[in-house]
Amino acid sequence: MAPRARLAVAAVAVLAGSSIALGVMPESSGPLGSLGSLAGGAFARVVNAPVEGVVPPTPTATPEWAPSSTKPNVLMITADDLAYEDLEYMPHVRSLLAEQGTTLTEAIAPTPICVPARASLLTGQYSHNHETVTVNGERGGYESMDHTGTLPEAMQEAGYDTLFTGKYLNGYGLDGTAKDVPPGWTDWRATTDMSTYNFLHPRINHNGKLKAYHRYTTYVMRDQANQMISAPERADKPWYMWVNYVAPHHGGPEEKDDPEGTSTTRPADEDKHSFDGLELPDLPYMFRTPTDAPPISASRKYFDAQGRAELRIAHEQRVEAVQAVDRAVASHVLRLEATDQMDNTIVIFSSDNGYTTGGHNINGKLMHYRETQRIPVVMRGPGIPAGRSLSTGIGNPDLATTIMAVAGAEPGRTQDGVNIMPWLNAPAQDRVIPLSAWRVSDGHKQIYSGIRFGDWTYARFSDGSEELYDMAEDPYQVRSLALLPEYADQLAELRSLDKKYAKCAGDTCPKEFYPAG
Repeated sequence: MAPRARLAVAAVAVLAGSSIALGVMPESSGPLGSLGSLAGGAFARVVNAPVEGVVPPTPTATPEWAPSSTKPNVLMITADDLAYEDLEYMPHVRSLLAEQGTTLTEAIAPTPICVPARASLLTGQYSHNHETVTVNGERGGYESMDHTGTLPEAMQEAGYDTLFTGKYLNGYGLDGTAKDVPPGWTDWRATTDMSTYNFLHPRINHNGKLKAYHRYTTYVMRDQANQMISAPERADKPWYMWVNYVAPHHGGPEEKDDPEGTSTTRPADEDKHSFDGLELPDLPYMFRTPTDAPPISASRKYFDAQGRAELRIAHEQRVEAVQAVDRAVASHVLRLEATDQMDNTIVIFSSDNGYTTGGHNINGKLMHYRETQRIPVVMRGPGIPAGRSLSTGIGNPDLATTIMAVAGAEPGRTQDGVNIMPWLNAPAQDRVIPLSAWRVSDGHKQIYSGIRFGDWTYARFSDGSEELYDMAEDPYQVRSLALLPEYADQLAELRSLDKKYAKCAGDTCPKEFYPAG
């Protein structure tokens, strides 16, 4: 078959116990899009001829948009390691946010791991520019982050109160930093490491004073956020709040039924065993190494029967832990409504990165595959269409840039991201997004760089090997095209884009949108 030339096909996916026939899908078929997008996009479109190039020659003109004269409040809620597919198990997020707002079905974390992704949410920059590129060691973690010129500082200068509760950056609280309050925050309530991952005994820095709690951490953060939403001073000026839940990231204390060889999370007591027997997704990329995957790829790992059984339990417990987060989101919406703030508040629900338990033989994130990069982004509020599902490509730096734009705030740093508000009412668009990742404990050793554009994913590894996927033909990325001569032109184009944008900054970063095709 010629590149990109195919007939529409039908597939059947099983999601949450329901068989869904997937065929040629419309752009929007509900607030979360087609369940095909939840299943990883297992459908094909009719294309009558091969595409000459990956990126079209002419970008789309930016639609007109202006910030509201009444500055909206902004409530950003993030979960830790929440995959896009986990939205299937979050009925309150779907009913209170997705049905009332817009879901961006192809949002990604360009560097899909904790600290770099969160630093992008704080700066509007790609990892190579904010330079907090990994979790530990040099160029990794809290102490490597430059905390000046961030989103909260810009919001304060624009007249906003800035409020925080939850997990900040890995390493916060260690080496004498437990009482730090980063600049820009009006009210600061952050967990300190290593208590961040103790779901029953978090220690929180509240504006420089430490307090230990002995309660499930999701509920502690939920109540602190609702307290801040209800505070009388909220009537005095607009506010920005970041509620940063730890679940479903792995953590303790350990329990007797936890898998022995796999890290897992800790559900709330009332949610334990609520998904007993939940199976891992039965999808083509599960426990499968893509063809032509380089030796350096994490997908070379192998899970035996015992390992797969342990991953099933980990998956089950992740879904159980998500339930408390889902209820917490509902409580925030209800509190906004009860305090008459909902109509002037933009709510954004997202995650730092994607996650997979077994996809491409990976238990985790970091890699360039769709399931580890893809994040939920659900937005509700003034100026945001209701009940819309949109496949426009964005990265998490765009969320910071967008928040500052709606507030009329002047960024304190050069922005790599774009304001996505003008595009929420437009037809779906594709965009060039640079990808990157570094070793977890060595920010000087890059694992890969790459490009995501629409259905195309390209990655170049540190040993010089490459992977290329066309997700319109291969939605589960099980067949690398990098060594096939008929895809030489597409490979060359994406390789060139990678070289062009790997070190982009500000206006030299790709900000154009193109009609999705």
